[in-house]
Amino acid sequence: MAKGKPDTKKDPKTGKKVTLLSKAKNAGGASKGKKKKWSKSKIKDKLDSAVYFNQESYDKLVNDLPVKSKVLTPAVVSDKLKIGVSLARKALRDLEERGTIRLVGDPHSSLKIYTRAT
Repeated sequence: MAKGKPDTKKDPKTGKKVTLLSKAKNAGGASKGKKKKWSKSKIKDKLDSAVYFNQESYDKLVNDLPVKSKVLTPAVVSDKLKIGVSLARKALRDLEERGTIRLVGDPHSSLKIYTRAT
């Protein structure tokens, strides 16, 4: 290679001679182009769960849920009555103490499953 002349190689795709300097410039500019537009994701509505029982939801808990539902978990009770899960856990414990529902299987710390006491 002579002094002052840039290094050249043949491009395998086009067959033309390309200097290494111009090849580096083209590679850097290849990523530039139209920016990707991100699609707007659907935003889930935040549920406004109650923290305390009102009379209507408490009556529904005591009278309807143990009769109509076969499987009761804190998530199911929370969803049906629109209350917080921590309140649903305490309500299920209360119903178990009263004898209207019973625990299914071995009690697990993270998820307790209840059913009707018949």
